Amino acid sequence: MAQILGLKLKGGDGLHAQARRCTGVRMSAAESPFLTAQWRHLAMLNFEIGPDVLQPFVPAGTELDSWQGRSFVSIVGFRFLDTRVLGVAIPFHRNFDEVNLRFYVRRKVGDEWRRAVVFVKEIVPRAAIAWTARALYGENYVATRMRHCIEPVGGAAVFPQSVSYAWWWRGREHRIELTLEGEPRDVAAGSAAEFITEHSWGYARRRGGHTTEYRVEHPRWRVSPAVTARLECDVATVYGARFVECLQAPPASAFLADGSEVKVFKGGRIPS
Repeated sequence: MAQILGLKLKGGDGLHAQARRCTGVRMSAAESPFLTAQWRHLAMLNFEIGPDVLQPFVPAGTELDSWQGRSFVSIVGFRFLDTRVLGVAIPFHRNFDEVNLRFYVRRKVGDEWRRAVVFVKEIVPRAAIAWTARALYGENYVATRMRHCIEPVGGAAVFPQSVSYAWWWRGREHRIELTLEGEPRDVAAGSAAEFITEHSWGYARRRGGHTTEYRVEHPRWRVSPAVTARLECDVATVYGARFVECLQAPPASAFLADGSEVKVFKGGRIPS
């Protein structure tokens, strides 16, 4: 059965030094990103979830991360803009939508905790994008028809009043939607929003059980808290039965991140 949810809500050099200290994936200070893009208008619906639900998805060598003892998954819809691979723009693949379901892990490397995301599923509108991400990073990408709607305030595109992302799966439309008020604000240190938005690493579980690690660079994002947040989705069909209970509950938080330029670096296998 489809879940239809509504919620009223209140209200460089250091990275390279850390990479050189890595005991796993080796990186060079002169390393160039594999992919660059603008990630914009990130609609983020965040749900509390039991750690036992996520444990089967945790890549080897990492552990679940938590905020104040609570584990979260997020459904995130956003615009991928001016996408370039090794500096080259691929025709008809520069601008597109993505919707993903993700959760949060960490990995200890020396004295450093690497806070990271793991994707359960990533949905994009083009098969070539999905194939490339599966082949290079081991991510669970799928391709299907998608659309978005971003309505500005007073005709200005900087601060949207509402944002929605929709995708077609198994013969029906699924969507997320936020309504917003006010301008984005800085994310407070130690807040739940910081836990959700600030990660410099990604991990993916590969065939055979090993884990790929890759680095992501972007400045801190600002966020606009949602006034309302809505998920219309047949969760069992899209994400699996184990996520139904979590995603049919009201989100613990929802907001729009403004986004920024992003650099994604080539992944590598971490030691077993």
